[in-house]
Amino acid sequence: MNILLIGSGGREHALAWKISQSNLCTQLYIAPGNPGTAQCGINIDISPQDIQALQNFCLETDVKLVVVGPEAPLVDGITDAFRNENFKHIGILGPSAYAAQLEGSKAFAKKFMQKYQIPTAAYFEVTAINVDKGIEFLQKQKAPYVLKADGLAAGKGVLIIEDIQEATQELKNMLSGKFGKASETVVIEEFLSGMEFSVFALTDGKEYVLLPEAKDYKRIGEGDTGLNTGGMGAVSPVPFVDETMWHKVKERIVKPTIAGLQGEKMDYSGFVFFGLISVNGEPYVIEYNCRMGDPETEVVIPRIEDDIVPLFLDAAQKTLQYQELKTTRFSATTVMMVSGGYPGDFEKHKAISGLDQVTSSMIFHAGTGIKDSALVTSGGRVLAITTLGADFRAAVKTSLANASIINFEGKYYRTDIGFDL
Repeated sequence: MNILLIGSGGREHALAWKISQSNLCTQLYIAPGNPGTAQCGINIDISPQDIQALQNFCLETDVKLVVVGPEAPLVDGITDAFRNENFKHIGILGPSAYAAQLEGSKAFAKKFMQKYQIPTAAYFEVTAINVDKGIEFLQKQKAPYVLKADGLAAGKGVLIIEDIQEATQELKNMLSGKFGKASETVVIEEFLSGMEFSVFALTDGKEYVLLPEAKDYKRIGEGDTGLNTGGMGAVSPVPFVDETMWHKVKERIVKPTIAGLQGEKMDYSGFVFFGLISVNGEPYVIEYNCRMGDPETEVVIPRIEDDIVPLFLDAAQKTLQYQELKTTRFSATTVMMVSGGYPGDFEKHKAISGLDQVTSSMIFHAGTGIKDSALVTSGGRVLAITTLGADFRAAVKTSLANASIINFEGKYYRTDIGFDL
C-alpha cells in the first residue's frame, strides 16, 4: 500500500526509516520531508498544515494510510478532515483536534488528569482576569517556580525559575504575549523533584501497545544547564525504570488515561506520549503529547524489531489488540548535533561534511537542506546520531566519536548524554 508520512524532522526520518522496511509499504511519501527521508521514500513539497493539499495528494496517489508526525496538524484538525465521507477509506494515525488538546492545552490536560485521578503536580490556571490570584498561588510555592504556556510553543513554553520576583515578572510577560496566543493562559505548577523519563503508547482509543521507554535531555548545556531546547539527546531503555516502576506506570497512568479517552468519547488513534517523573519511586505525569517525541523517536524506533505498519493500520482502523512488542536487547543512544547559537539565534545554510566517514551509527536528519547540490544546515537541531550498543555507555561513546567526524560551521553537541544514569 502507499503510505504518507507528514513532517520534516528527525522523528519523521526515524519513522520513515522504519516504515520503509515493511513488506506492506509499496511506496512511502513524506510531506515535506528532508534530505534524510528522501533516502527512504519520495519527498512531497506540501506543508504539514496545508490539509486540503494533503487530502488531494492522497486521492491522486491512492494513499491508504496517513501517519502524522508533528503536533500542529493534529491540533489544527487534520484527523477530523480525513473523517469526511470522501476520505473515510484512508486510515489516519493521529487523534482528533478535540483529543489533541491533551497536548495543545496544558490546562485541558491538567483537568483531564484531575478528573481521572492520574497523579500529577498541583497547579493553578491563570489568565489576565485572575492574575492576582495566580501571583498568590505562585508565592505559596517553593522555589523553583514552574510556568507553562497553555498552548503550543515549539517546546519553549516552559520556564523554571529560582527567584520569586523574576517568576512573577515572567508570569506577567507570558500573559502579555511572550509566547503569543500560546501564553494567553498560563499554568503554574508545583515543582516536582526527581528523574524524568518518557513512556509511549500506540492506541486506537480503547486498546494500547506500549513502546520502549526513553529519557531525553532538554537543556542546552552539559550537566543539564542553560536554556531548554527541543532535545539534545536521548537514551533507551532507562536503567531505573524496572518492573516495579513499569507496573506503577501501567496501572496508575496508562490504563486510567486510555479509560479517560473512552470516558470523554475522544476519537483517538495514534501515539500517547507520557512525560513522566519519578519522585521517590512514584511516577507522576508532567505532560501529555499526542505524537512521538523528538529525539526520543530516534532511540525508541530503532529498538523495535517488529514491523510497525500492521500496528499502525490496526490503530487507524480501531482494531488494535494488546501485545508485547519484540525489542532488541541493545541499548540505543542518540546525540543531537545543533547549530551554534541554538536555541537562540543561529545561522543556516552551513555546509555539512563527514557523513560518508560515519560507521556503526545511524544518522537521522532533523534540520538539513540542499543548497547548490550540497547538504547544508537548515534548522537549530541538525542531525541525530543514533547508536545501538551493549549498554548506553558504549552506545553514546560511538555516537560521540561520529559527532567528532561530522563537521559544519558552529556545530555543537552535548558530550554527557546519559550522565545522570
